[in-house]
Amino acid sequence: MLELQNIKWKVSDGTEIIKNINVEIPTGKLVVITGPNGGGKSTLAKIIMGIEKPTSGKIFFNGEDITDWDITKRALAGISFAFQQPVRFKGIGVKDLLSLAAGEKLSTSGACTYLSEVGLCAADYVNREVDTSLSGGEIKRIEIATILARKQTKLAVFDEPEAGIDLWSFQKLISVFEKLHEQQQSIMIISHQERILNIADQIVLVANGSIKQIGTKEEIMPQLMEVAGVCDFYKK
Repeated sequence: MLELQNIKWKVSDGTEIIKNINVEIPTGKLVVITGPNGGGKSTLAKIIMGIEKPTSGKIFFNGEDITDWDITKRALAGISFAFQQPVRFKGIGVKDLLSLAAGEKLSTSGACTYLSEVGLCAADYVNREVDTSLSGGEIKRIEIATILARKQTKLAVFDEPEAGIDLWSFQKLISVFEKLHEQQQSIMIISHQERILNIADQIVLVANGSIKQIGTKEEIMPQLMEVAGVCDFYKK
């Protein structure tokens, strides 16, 4: 379980972006963080991964205080992170990247298994480089495949995984989340998409750096229209 206690975060000019966040990601549950743009959702995800350090507050993972842990230590502990805009690695092949994620040298067929799960024709991608020749949607799916390959993942954090992905691939993405959920993996997804909200065990509504509501989809979905700026996202 991940637990955030009284998390605050300020930018260099003193502006408070995250305001006293308290939330839990229970073991084996799928939690979706939603809300209007600029509300602090992506910053919160980066704080969880250790990319940003909270100004104050504590972060606990499976009962251990990880507030001062760096990204590497959190990754080794089992936290995986998928960026909204994935990093490109010039000179690294797709198969090699998947092998690094898996912690072992994958065979071509092994790498292809993960690529197929995210809707990529494995033969077309397994020997390609993870560089600018890949589209935003392609690199996003390859990044998600690396999380599938990480056997030590205990908590997977996805920042707007639907960004840049076509409709057919989006359905594959939903299947990936459902499969991870069935495997009792803890999942946190930042998303505006109704189809992702509909598979959540719990929805956390964040706006203006604060939690406005926490509950089931039945409890939260009717409230979304009441938050200024959110309604436009749910008409897609």
